[in-house]
Amino acid sequence: MIRTPLFSGILYIVLGLLFTYFAVQDVQRNGEWGIFTYLFVILATFDFGSGIRMVLFHFKVKAIQKDKK
Repeated sequence: MIRTPLFSGILYIVLGLLFTYFAVQDVQRNGEWGIFTYLFVILATFDFGSGIRMVLFHFKVKAIQKDKK
């Protein structure tokens, strides 16, 4: 199976949402920001950034392929 940039981007965005959920749950459970909360937020940020970049890359490649035809 070939993973397209769109699939990878959506996967990264879902992981970003999951890490955001974990960060919110950690703050609600502990009542303060701990080391794991910061770790979850950092991971979510990297995943959202990578996901958006991959989705934009997918559409850029599709546009280039369309122009060549």
